[in-house]
Amino acid sequence: MAVASSGTAARERPPVGGRSLRHFAWDSLTPFLLIAPSVVLIAVFVYGFIGYTAYVSTTKWYGINPDYTSVGLRQYTDLFGLPRFQADVSNTIEFTILFLLGCILLGFGAAILLDQKLRGTIFFQNVFLFPLAISFVVTGTVWRWMLNPNFGINLLFDQVHLGFLKSPWLADTHTALYGLVIAATWQMSGFCMAMFLAGLRGIPDELREAARVDGASELQGFLRVILPLMRPITLSAVIILGHISLKIFDLVVVMTNGGPGYATDMPGFYMFVATFRQNLYGRGAAIGMVLLVMVAVLIVPYLVWSMRQEVER
Repeated sequence: MAVASSGTAARERPPVGGRSLRHFAWDSLTPFLLIAPSVVLIAVFVYGFIGYTAYVSTTKWYGINPDYTSVGLRQYTDLFGLPRFQADVSNTIEFTILFLLGCILLGFGAAILLDQKLRGTIFFQNVFLFPLAISFVVTGTVWRWMLNPNFGINLLFDQVHLGFLKSPWLADTHTALYGLVIAATWQMSGFCMAMFLAGLRGIPDELREAARVDGASELQGFLRVILPLMRPITLSAVIILGHISLKIFDLVVVMTNGGPGYATDMPGFYMFVATFRQNLYGRGAAIGMVLLVMVAVLIVPYLVWSMRQEVER
């Protein structure tokens, strides 16, 4: 009886190796099943449409009805030969440089002042961060009124007897782009302030004390201790703000609509005009691919650098 019972138990007990194998297979498969929907959606709606846009940019699609007749790279050669697109690229480069300098310098300066932990610090932090709570559309509407040549800032200059500072602003081809820079910098400098302030407050006091013990002045400690530690934050700010500036669209539409002339025209705005107003879908797709390359040139080196930093750690 004892032998029979042990034999029956042996038959009823499932094989340990088989159960472990099934559990291992399921545990290995579960993570892939969880991320599969996201991977499929990204593959279709991001990379799939990027591929479709690249394909359309090599066709002569003009009008509402699709025309997939291949023209090779003619859309690109024609595009770079247009005076309007040449002005767009020039405007984008100038806007990006001025926008980055303004945001980083103002944000870093504000962060240094707020790091002194004076009275009212919390209030001024909220003041600097407030513009981030509104969209570029609202910002553009407000600054379009403020930069109106007939009132706004010019009227203020008259009242404080600083009439020599008056400018046509958005009505002049020489100053219209600077109006966009002012509005964009006003909105995004608070973002830089928050990043730099977090970095400054993350620096251990021991490092500053060690610099003082070694005989370094406040300026030397700032230049040789603080600034090097702020380098990764500065790089991150440049990448994020550069990405925003290259794709700027809504601020241009609200403030200047690309004018006067092509003084504030940008590739993103021209892509919209070419595609949805002129029905030049092939040209619009080509502009979109050029924008993609511009953004990739800015972001890909940063991603490579970040991955190397992680590997070194």
